[in-house]
Amino acid sequence: MIDASPGGPAYRIITRRLVVRCWDPADASRVKESVDASLEHLRPWMPWAMNEPTDISARIQWLRRSRGEFDLGKDFTYGIFDREETIVIGGTGLHTRLGPQAREIGYWIRIDYAGQGLATEVAAALTRVAFVVDGVTRVEIRCDPRNTRSAAIPRKLGYQHEATLRRRILGSDGQPRDAMIWTLLSDEFPASPAAAAQIEAFDVAGRRVL
Repeated sequence: MIDASPGGPAYRIITRRLVVRCWDPADASRVKESVDASLEHLRPWMPWAMNEPTDISARIQWLRRSRGEFDLGKDFTYGIFDREETIVIGGTGLHTRLGPQAREIGYWIRIDYAGQGLATEVAAALTRVAFVVDGVTRVEIRCDPRNTRSAAIPRKLGYQHEATLRRRILGSDGQPRDAMIWTLLSDEFPASPAAAAQIEAFDVAGRRVL
């Protein structure tokens, strides 16, 4: 189990335009609609999109697993919603695969909301949660070098391009692709643009942790 700080993990995060919260199985139909509408947009960059569309039953099972892993402190996957929580705008996460003192942020935005700076808003919020609530020492963002929109996000937030690893991730076409590694360290975070993100964060009981 990956433990967060005594106040965490953050189950619900409110940004200027969005609600970022732990998935719930009740979100299944809205997730399916968002993914299905964005497949052409997602497939070049998201290997999981090659297995879409899936039916509602499969979507519910995935959401149940995501919620279970969240509750057990194994991994932290979030949905991105409008402020009224009527539309699934995308998905994101503070993933634990890098070890207990690090998080990896991933994100996707549905096609009709792309280009509005929402992924940057989400990544800034999760960066702040990772350092302030979870107390990690490092946050990474990884992307395909050809995905220039995605690469622009960590650059805007003060992350450093640490390396480009050759043929390190499996692409949507099943072929290995290069991976850009963007890193922000805890001592660099206070001076980064991400530190200025205006957010509210709440734990599982609805108590404010940030």
